[in-house]
Amino acid sequence: MSLFVPLTTPNGYQYDQPRGLFINNEFVPSSTGQVIEAVDPATALPIATVYAASADDVDKAVQAAYKALRDPSWKQLPGTERGALMARLADLMERDRALLATIDAWDNGKPYQVAYNDDLGEAISTVRYYSGWADKTFGQTISTTHTKFAYTLRQPIGVVGQIIPWNYPLSMALWKLGPALACGNTVVIKAAEQTPLSILVLARLIKEAGFPAGVVNVINGYGREAGAALVQHKLVDKVAFTGSTGTAREIMKMAAGTLKNITLETGGKSPLIVFKDSDLDQAVKWSHFGIMSNQGQICTATSRIFVHQDILDTFLQKFKETLTQTSKIGHQWDETTYQGPQVTRAQYDRILSYIELGKQEGATVVAGGGAFVPASKEHANGYFVQPTVFTNVTDSMRIYREEIFGPVVVIRSFATEEEVIRYANDSEYGLGAAVFTKDIERAHRVAAEIEAGMVWINSSQDCDPRVPFGGVKQSGIGRELGEAGLEAYTQVKAVHVNLGSRL
Repeated sequence: MSLFVPLTTPNGYQYDQPRGLFINNEFVPSSTGQVIEAVDPATALPIATVYAASADDVDKAVQAAYKALRDPSWKQLPGTERGALMARLADLMERDRALLATIDAWDNGKPYQVAYNDDLGEAISTVRYYSGWADKTFGQTISTTHTKFAYTLRQPIGVVGQIIPWNYPLSMALWKLGPALACGNTVVIKAAEQTPLSILVLARLIKEAGFPAGVVNVINGYGREAGAALVQHKLVDKVAFTGSTGTAREIMKMAAGTLKNITLETGGKSPLIVFKDSDLDQAVKWSHFGIMSNQGQICTATSRIFVHQDILDTFLQKFKETLTQTSKIGHQWDETTYQGPQVTRAQYDRILSYIELGKQEGATVVAGGGAFVPASKEHANGYFVQPTVFTNVTDSMRIYREEIFGPVVVIRSFATEEEVIRYANDSEYGLGAAVFTKDIERAHRVAAEIEAGMVWINSSQDCDPRVPFGGVKQSGIGRELGEAGLEAYTQVKAVHVNLGSRL
């Protein structure tokens, strides 16, 4: 099989799609010839196949990263020059922004304009942000006594294994690559098997930017084989993972074998609280965006909405109107599409099974409630789901407690602030949360009481590369983004200097 395949995208781009594993700045075939098939979720038709890494291939990638970590061309590269390489990569991504967005839209199913404006915008700004940190990660001096001088060095952790989710293929990759490279680490990054294409095009840009061989290695592969081999490899010093809580538990167990440093960003069942003094129109718009954007495939999705009992009926009416007016379902290339197909048939089936479960549990469907079949024959087999709203839910219902990862929301009333805080915190998850109120004291009071790594006041899903991102409880360990994200990719070495004291 060739290492490149010429492709023409549905919106007219022609390019050579890399198929190989990217190791030591070269595309190479896998040792076994095993492949992964990329599928267009809007049509269920194949796009291309790429090589899937075996355990032996993972070892080659890790060995390349281990060698590059010690090579003077990277190890001794001044931080300012390292930052310049990263800034160059951002420029190349901006140059090829339309192509990268096209590939992610085709492979993932999200609308092209979302991939272009949101995902690529976030990915590029994250690289630029961390390029500025590359020469600003340093230690400190510590005063002790007149006969002793002490200082610390902030050094890279080493070889980092990074496992990327399928819901935001490029932006999540750069969330991890940005701080890792800024701090001088070397990386083996594994794309999600559901969305294997765009990260290989990114690899080509990494080489074009001038990064030394082995600094960034990109593999595709299945989690049970390539992912497990990467996590357990003795030369990998750290693992960063974004994905399901269940998979994170397994990664944590495997990483324990060599006491690896880990960062885990996992599942969520985020609450969104609407107090009766809120700007109701804004609360409805943000509530809709918080669960229905990206086809509901967001770890921080505000999938539990709590509305004060006095305004529940009005809120529901406005929410249903917004669904009708805004949530147009369609393929990725239609400029009017708000909600594209779910990423895979498996995810489509999973979401529909939860919708049926909600009905069986006795919840009330007030909107949606099943699959969506487009009129177009071309897209009749696509993985489309109606945006679905449940009311009359109880604490014990699985649709209320479990992460569905699709365009499905439960809406429940509350009477008092104390009650809704209890509802919000009654979850094994603690990733995001949102509070809508005009009472500034209440806003900060409730934000402090909610058990979550992030709280939005009068907005939802409002991320910025300068602000830390992460969860508590079963939603993960550690933080990404912001200055806090650098902590995950550096380690502190203390140096004690004797200035003359004698035993």
